[in-house]
Amino acid sequence: MSNEQVVRQSTADITPPPATVDQSSYRIGVGNWSAFNLGMEDIQAAADRWKSLLKGVERPWICWNVDPDWCLVQQRLVSKVGWTPLVGSDPRAARPPLVSDAVFIDFNVDFQFPTMWMHFPLEFAFLFTDRLAFWHSDLLVRMDKFQELARTFESLPDGSMAVAEPKYRLLQMLKRRSLRYWELIGCTTRGASRSQFENGCGWWMNFFAHPNCPSEKERRRRQRYYWDHGVGIRYWARNCGGKVFPIKEELVAEGHCTRIGNKQYRRLSPDNAARFLSKELGHNFDLVKVCRELSLEQLLEG
Repeated sequence: MSNEQVVRQSTADITPPPATVDQSSYRIGVGNWSAFNLGMEDIQAAADRWKSLLKGVERPWICWNVDPDWCLVQQRLVSKVGWTPLVGSDPRAARPPLVSDAVFIDFNVDFQFPTMWMHFPLEFAFLFTDRLAFWHSDLLVRMDKFQELARTFESLPDGSMAVAEPKYRLLQMLKRRSLRYWELIGCTTRGASRSQFENGCGWWMNFFAHPNCPSEKERRRRQRYYWDHGVGIRYWARNCGGKVFPIKEELVAEGHCTRIGNKQYRRLSPDNAARFLSKELGHNFDLVKVCRELSLEQLLEG
């Protein structure tokens, strides 16, 4: 199947949501168990379609589109190390151009949420692929480091995962219920993803509300933990026998174009589930400059 056929079969026209949509309707698309109101049969049906579009792809790597230019550079980098760019998208963003081996899947076509973040399909990786690498839309990595990470991801045994570990200060480390692993960059396997789902400890926010939380007593215990993405992954590693190979944040921090700790960053969208990174990434960071600083200039032209 050609790349153009994949796009044609897996996506409808992408249009922005109505301006009047209430912020609360965005919460499920970003991945929040407290907002989950679907049946698992709906998720399974969508995942069956995702799986069919990935037939024959052994090493998919999500490049989540919020800015077409940045997404294209990410795709080129992924392709250079022998993985297949799996392009998903915020439904509000312009459709990105694709490299020749990329697969585009509109993960939102079955749901029509006003926004969707990478966390949504990442939570259900076990339903559609054996191995899935991922990274932030605002991250670029030097080629030598990226090659090293790609080799690590390829060698992961089933049932394990590699994931970024934030650099915490000492006082932060003492607040154990606030710690999390970070979807900045990583790779999961089918066995790890399934184990996380079965134990109610995945990527989504408010993991205490996961339908597979084993008991009400356990749910009350989990409610004491921080609400953000990735807390459930760390809980899985610490309390459910999960196997995690941590990636130190410092390894890739130089190429993370983030607002975190950036006093010059100008926010142009709400600081909540309706955040629209498409408005902010290119405004705050110069893609050409970032590529030059990381010796990735060749990726600007393909």
